[in-house]
Amino acid sequence: MTTVEQEIHTPTKPPLYRNVRVLRWAFQFAVVGVVAYVVYRLYDNAITNLEDAGLPTGFDFLDNQARFAIPGLADSADYSIRKAYWAGYLNTLRVIVVGIPLCTALGVIIGIMRLSENLLVRAVGTIYVEVFRNIPVLLWIFITYLVIILLNLPQITDDVTPFDAFVISNRGIGIPWFNPDANLLMFVGFVGVAMLAVVGVSLWRRKVNEETGEPPRGLLYGGIAFLIVLAIGNFVAGNALSLDPAVIDGRQVGGGMNIFPPYIGLTIALVLYTASHVAEIVRGSIQAIHKGQAEAAQAIALSTFQRYRYVILPQAFRIMIPPLASQYLNITKNSSLAVAISYVEITSIFGRVSNNATPALQALIILMFCYLTFSLGISLIANFFNRRLSLESR
Repeated sequence: MTTVEQEIHTPTKPPLYRNVRVLRWAFQFAVVGVVAYVVYRLYDNAITNLEDAGLPTGFDFLDNQARFAIPGLADSADYSIRKAYWAGYLNTLRVIVVGIPLCTALGVIIGIMRLSENLLVRAVGTIYVEVFRNIPVLLWIFITYLVIILLNLPQITDDVTPFDAFVISNRGIGIPWFNPDANLLMFVGFVGVAMLAVVGVSLWRRKVNEETGEPPRGLLYGGIAFLIVLAIGNFVAGNALSLDPAVIDGRQVGGGMNIFPPYIGLTIALVLYTASHVAEIVRGSIQAIHKGQAEAAQAIALSTFQRYRYVILPQAFRIMIPPLASQYLNITKNSSLAVAISYVEITSIFGRVSNNATPALQALIILMFCYLTFSLGISLIANFFNRRLSLESR
């Protein structure tokens, strides 16, 4: 009797062709195999066609001379193609790093304005969204560059130099910058260490607060730690904080850092355009929160700013992060439209390299890889914050 019961309750292992786990892995391996075969056939076909046309099939061309100048970079005409690609990559990265925080901040403000009880404020937010969202971004780039930037900036001969440290002209806006003779890379490393010190001190003060009840004062102690590490970094890196003022050098902007008009026009246009989409995401995310949350915050006498700061926006961010990531990817891809106003970013480098008898296919592969790194970086950061802000449930 016992033997029969044991046979009944002992789970039997299914055969491999019915095992769900085995079938799942087998299907995934099959998909990877099909994708690898398709990629191999495409690569083999491309290599065969290049060889038949007498074109190079490798990436040796990266060591050739680029034979074109990049504005703002001395001796860039002697750059190799590899170095020119890197310069274009950094120019695109500058647009992304500056544009994403600005369009987020502006989009949040416009999104909240769209929900205001004040008719005038709500109308301004609505007009902004409808105007900027329904006109192609390329037109905004032209308008911003030609009308706002070029036609309003003074000529270089007018000598507009506020505080003898800034230069404002149609050749660029010069601002004071770090000492060029210092080791800036080392100083940036110390800035990273200083930020880590702020985080560490804040965590330590929070622990002290929990154990002893003393006020945490994380901002105060963290700020002191930041300044100490920054002072050490300034000394080790060779007085990097000694600012170099911008000056007019002939018909160009010298010293400091020169921000070129195409960069300003492109960044402003992308920020204004993308902020209109971000505003709608913010508005929808706030409206998705239960109305009782705002009513409860109002019942405990929180001000409007406090309601958004402590109750509404923290919950709305959980909803808006995935669509925000899509807008960040859009601003990255729209930066390629800078070709229209001669801003030398990565797509512009690809066009110029391809025109200099460089194999277009390899150049195109490099361009795709560059944009892939941008997209994967944004996705990783967005997924990190999405996991950190998501609600944990059993």
